[in-house]
Amino acid sequence: MAKVFKKTSGNGGLTLYLGKRDYVDHVSAVDTVDGVVKVDTADFGDRKAFVQLACAFRYGSEDLDVMGLCFRKDIWFEQTQIYPENSKPQLSAMHETLLKKAGDNAYPFSFEIPTNLPCSVSLQPGPDDKGKACGVDFEVKTYLAKEKNNPDEKVEKKDTARLVIRKIQYAPSQVGAGPKADICKSFMMSDKPVHLEASMEKDLYFHGEAIPIKLKISNESNKTVKKIKITVDQTTDIVLYSADKYTKTVLCQEFGETVEASGTLEKTVSITPLLTENKEKRGLALDGRLKDEDTNLASTTMLRQGVEKEVLGILVSYKIKINLMVAGGGLLGGLTASDVTVELPLNLMHPKPEE
Repeated sequence: MAKVFKKTSGNGGLTLYLGKRDYVDHVSAVDTVDGVVKVDTADFGDRKAFVQLACAFRYGSEDLDVMGLCFRKDIWFEQTQIYPENSKPQLSAMHETLLKKAGDNAYPFSFEIPTNLPCSVSLQPGPDDKGKACGVDFEVKTYLAKEKNNPDEKVEKKDTARLVIRKIQYAPSQVGAGPKADICKSFMMSDKPVHLEASMEKDLYFHGEAIPIKLKISNESNKTVKKIKITVDQTTDIVLYSADKYTKTVLCQEFGETVEASGTLEKTVSITPLLTENKEKRGLALDGRLKDEDTNLASTTMLRQGVEKEVLGILVSYKIKINLMVAGGGLLGGLTASDVTVELPLNLMHPKPEE
């Protein structure tokens, strides 16, 4: 194993070891979180050592906590006593490696992440925002306490070691056929319609990959198609106390194609939605990040059939809008302008890395 991640508590009594920080959600199951805690019991007194994995929604920076406000809402958590040892998980290859690395007085633990939890997503802060970004994160924490779950017991920061991990999804190996949409729209003062058809080759694209959209326009009306505008919208669904949904445009591109009355056009245009073009947009959903490393627009959330209602946290989806601006001729041309619009769903994800 190339790298081991470790964190030691301020008092030196607890050291948390993990073999990786990215855990893949395969839709039907999620990678198991296997780790080890090394203990030095000199300062334990009558306290025990626990370890927990929590998935939380962070909706404010940590400095709010000074005012007694809670800035984290636990969506799910699980904890276990690690010392004195209560129960021992079945040892995996990861455990064996970490136990060798940690040496004596090290105790293994395992957590299963449920499939109905969201992936790690952060909401892009505004230029002047400080502190940690809002969003969904996962954290492994080991700490000292007298009791497992006593809300009245204060756990000191120096008696705690924590590591943030990520739950991520990769694109499925099988890519399906692309979506297709069409519309036939009639206008005032024109006997015949404008027909627009838009299609994509596949149903999933990778971050940074060019997305070709095939357009077929048949203008049977007496009006002129002045230009083609394509936008990509990201919809972020925040499901916590109540559902909160908002949409932000991550790409807007215009193509100066005109299609005269009784004319036709077949054309493939290419678009690439990127975070680099959207750095100033506060609240845009991004893939969860560790420290300040680069990230990208959030990946589309893939759900198992039937779990839509159970998922909490942040769900992300995209759609592409293709818009034709149609105007009549003469003095009234601008006044009788109208739009012809179709929408296509877009799935944006990362390819599965080579093993």
